[in-house]
Amino acid sequence: MLQDIVPGCEEKLLEKSCNGYIGFDPTADSLHIGSLVQILILMHFQKHGHTPIVLIGGATGMIGDPSGKSSERNLLSKADLDKNIRGIQAQLSKFLKFNSKNENTAIICNNNDWFKNINLIDFIRDAGKHLTVNYMIAKDSVKKRLSSDSKEGMSFTEFTYQLIQAYDFYHLFTEKKCNIQMGGSDQWGNITSGSELIRKKTGNKVYALTCPLITKADGTKFGKTEDGNVWLDRKKTSPYKFYQYWLNISDEDAIRYVKIFTFYKEEEINEFIKTHKEAPHLRTLQKVIANYLTELVHSKEDLEKSILASNILFGKSTSEDLSQLDEETFLDVFEGVPNANLQLDYLNGNPSVHELLLEAGFLSSKSEINRAIKENSISVNKEKIDSTYIFSKNNLVCDKYFLAQRGKKNYFLISFS
Repeated sequence: MLQDIVPGCEEKLLEKSCNGYIGFDPTADSLHIGSLVQILILMHFQKHGHTPIVLIGGATGMIGDPSGKSSERNLLSKADLDKNIRGIQAQLSKFLKFNSKNENTAIICNNNDWFKNINLIDFIRDAGKHLTVNYMIAKDSVKKRLSSDSKEGMSFTEFTYQLIQAYDFYHLFTEKKCNIQMGGSDQWGNITSGSELIRKKTGNKVYALTCPLITKADGTKFGKTEDGNVWLDRKKTSPYKFYQYWLNISDEDAIRYVKIFTFYKEEEINEFIKTHKEAPHLRTLQKVIANYLTELVHSKEDLEKSILASNILFGKSTSEDLSQLDEETFLDVFEGVPNANLQLDYLNGNPSVHELLLEAGFLSSKSEINRAIKENSISVNKEKIDSTYIFSKNNLVCDKYFLAQRGKKNYFLISFS
């Protein structure tokens, strides 16, 4: 999890309890799994007796960090920022212990609390004079933007981001005794600017460390699916889809990710990897990571539902298993399968198997339905049926659906309204 570190940082952490912070810009009302590494670092920090400080960028979020970006970010309205900040604050309380009686209870700050009261002239005089333009331009995040093919270049607004983040570190150093800043490796330039500002203004040495930016072995972007980001908010990415993301990572990525995204001890991890390599087709390592993170980010109940849902789609299951799913998970599992909608009153006429399956368009003719029934290849709600099967409202999944199936993989969803 370690990419860059200021000399002396490890010794300082071993010497005594330290206060360290990571900043999160509120670009959305939820964090995604790209932010999970930083969250886990803060968790490691707190578990080992240090005080984690979460800095929400209420002020910097209005500007946009140029690090790792090829174009300028759209500026958010005050209302959107406030909504995003509330969402992120609520989310982080799942991972860190705030307001506990322990000395290293986590602290949360919003940099707009101090920037909203700072006079521009005072800021330029008190902070701006300590970092030269030459120093700021030399940073990779700035150099890459200035040398890119983009006609937009870099606005003065974005250029100031580095100085503002440096001031955040200075403020937290003076007000919260924060002497370590952490973050992704793309933040190294901004972080070291903060330590330089503190050195010049106070004469004190502070520390920094960064973690690698997570990549995927196949070159595609980590945390992205066809639907977009994998979010930590269940409303944006359901627990089942979250679980499936980790279940579907490659073996190569799984060997790296189990060391990054879990708190298992080294000997446990080595044993997981050994077991996985002995039978890769069982995807042991992917299951270890998916189970661990789904319970950490969501809940044990969500994990159990996700495992059940996966077994329904890919393994042996029964109608009883189906009945245990909530509608959200059920629809997630069978998203994209062919479907039809019928009126609920249609069931009052006690339609035969042939009538209902034909009406829904599951199969094209009665003769085809007859043939499939004789082959014993038709299931409804995971149970094999024959021509005497009765469709009843009592058998509906989530009071609304029948799941028809021919063979192992040809699913068809019939909904009633």
